[in-house]
Amino acid sequence: MLTVQDLVDDNTDDITFAWIAGQSAADRLIPDNGMAAADLIGHLNLIHPTRIQVFGREEMDYYTRFDLKRRVRQVDELLAGGVPAILIADGLPATEDLIEHCELNHVPLLSTTKPAAELIDLLRIYLGRRLAPTTTVHGVFMDVLGLGVLITGESGLGKSELALELISRGHGLVADDAVELSRTSPNVIDGHCPPLLQNMLEVRGLGLLNIRTIFGETSVRRKMKLKLIVHLVRATAQDKFERLPLQDMTQEMLGCPIRKVMLQVAAGRNLAVLVEAAVRNTILQLRGIDTLTEFMERQAQAIAQGTT
Repeated sequence: MLTVQDLVDDNTDDITFAWIAGQSAADRLIPDNGMAAADLIGHLNLIHPTRIQVFGREEMDYYTRFDLKRRVRQVDELLAGGVPAILIADGLPATEDLIEHCELNHVPLLSTTKPAAELIDLLRIYLGRRLAPTTTVHGVFMDVLGLGVLITGESGLGKSELALELISRGHGLVADDAVELSRTSPNVIDGHCPPLLQNMLEVRGLGLLNIRTIFGETSVRRKMKLKLIVHLVRATAQDKFERLPLQDMTQEMLGCPIRKVMLQVAAGRNLAVLVEAAVRNTILQLRGIDTLTEFMERQAQAIAQGTT
């Protein structure tokens, strides 16, 4: 849950707010119903009364152009729609009727010297991150060659040992065991570590290791964008893996499809090298280079030449 007071407190470094009226309603909730940040705050708009309304110079000129009766009616429409707060930008003074209406109806009214457009941009970024859909998954989140890689699989398969080997090869740790994911935009999933587990990696037989202390500052990352899931599975006689899968695998994370590869864990397999190869191949695919498609085209061309 996010309140108007939270919004004020969280942005004190970038935006200086001054309360004009309605401070008794500082705990008023900002709606979090899955809407995009652009629908949560914007310039004065009576069609969208449920979002935070911002008065810039143009909006204030529009508002003060009308007589008192029409102003009251416009504010009543915002109140009936459940406006969370009203922000006055550009250091403009609030009209007496607006102050009185907000105080009487317990609606937060704040002012700032920030220009309206800049204020909206800053708060949209903040709201997009603060109210982003989130989930926590079990696994190890790594930075491998600049790509965010989530290593998953059942307990005991060696996810942490694989992560330790990757770290020793120069890659970075984001989170071990519990990875917090948040969808910060329609196609972007950010992953980071809970504060309690920051820089920690648990390895069977060794216990908890402070990776930052052992390997240095460059061995850990604060957050990464999730681009690839590497799922570890036990190699058994019943497994029938496709040697050349014709379709890329994906897995839904917070409604966003993420590329996925599956690696069998077996004696003698160098999983760190395989993960690096999977990451390099994913980078090529993101650049539009598909090795399997290229091979199939060569094969089709060879068959066509053989029949002519």
